[in-house]
Amino acid sequence: MGAHLPGSNSSGNLTPAVSEAETALPGYLVVILSVLMVTLVVVVVAGNALVILAFIVDKTLRNQSNYFFLNLAIADFLVGAFCIPVYIPYNLTGRWMLGKGLCKVWLVMDYLVCTASVFNIVLISYDRFLSVTRAVKYRAQRNLTRQAVLKMLAVWVLAFLLYGPAIILWETVVGRSIVPSHECYAEFYFTWYFLLSASTFEFFTPFVSVTFFNISIYLNIYCRNKKLSASIEDSDKPQNTIKHTDGGMWSVLFVKTRKVSSEAAAISAVIEDDMQYPSSCGEHNASQIFMQQQRFSPDRKNLRLFQHTASGVRPGRRTQGTRLSRDKKIAKSLAIIVCIFGICWAPYTLLMIIRAACSGKCVSKYWYEVTFWLLWLNSAINPFLYPLCHSSFRRAFSKILCPKRQSVQPQIEAQSC
Repeated sequence: MGAHLPGSNSSGNLTPAVSEAETALPGYLVVILSVLMVTLVVVVVAGNALVILAFIVDKTLRNQSNYFFLNLAIADFLVGAFCIPVYIPYNLTGRWMLGKGLCKVWLVMDYLVCTASVFNIVLISYDRFLSVTRAVKYRAQRNLTRQAVLKMLAVWVLAFLLYGPAIILWETVVGRSIVPSHECYAEFYFTWYFLLSASTFEFFTPFVSVTFFNISIYLNIYCRNKKLSASIEDSDKPQNTIKHTDGGMWSVLFVKTRKVSSEAAAISAVIEDDMQYPSSCGEHNASQIFMQQQRFSPDRKNLRLFQHTASGVRPGRRTQGTRLSRDKKIAKSLAIIVCIFGICWAPYTLLMIIRAACSGKCVSKYWYEVTFWLLWLNSAINPFLYPLCHSSFRRAFSKILCPKRQSVQPQIEAQSC
């Protein structure tokens, strides 16, 4: 979301400059800035194009969670393919020379893709939150492509509604334009109350939401980790009895088996899948597990076998420990999301509101320039920050970049971080 500051040679979200004499830069500085801008364009376009291409060549990536990464990559790709290239000449010369119509198009696209990028980050964070705290329900719905596509479309619709109508209709509603013909920025550029309201939905609410998801995941993992440690301590004690209910009273039966039938093992696997990934600590107690076993058991005579299988916590503990380790990696990557998102968006959002409140007189153009480019820098970081922490994406990238090497190496099961 950019613009050049009126009356300066700095770039910023939605604003421009004044006379050519004032905006003229030394030749060496123009070269340096041009190289840096072109480099940013290449990184943004190449990084996000690689993510999009990965979806085309690797069908195993096409699940709900990864579709949200695709949506983010599309938004960030448009930043590098359209928004930055159109802005570079304007930034270097201080004059908009493409006409008012294209100015409107550029502003709508700039605000749209940057806002969509933010909303996609929230969607990805929410998806990871569900995968950790509502694991059983999440796994049952993760392959619902139609639901994922609807969420992706909702991101773009909401992103457009936040700024698009204001950019297009503000001049008509007010009855006049405050933007000079040689500049390009939104008509609401100095309307602080509109910017404050929009920023609430564009930055503050998403930032609080992502932070909440992150904290919730950490609390869930802490609780499960504590429960797993207690389970390990209990399993180390000698256990030669199991419990069985009869008429509502608990009795103790001694069970001595060396093998479990394949039927019992299959039913136990169904039960274990429901038990190993509770959404919160202490979700399943002994009676709930027993009722599940009774419900799935086709033969009451084999009830003790089912109980014995379900109570064998060692294999289940390994599975639970593996998932706990995976969820810890999700929590770490989500913490990085919060930090990077805050670093890239908070400075610009705050300065934008302050600048509008004081009509641009209390914010240095150089500080505004830095905070503005941080927004687009986020689009360059995203393809590395999100997909590259998944082994499934790394394997897909390897197929694209090193096809010969990939054909020799054995396939490794995808495991998200």
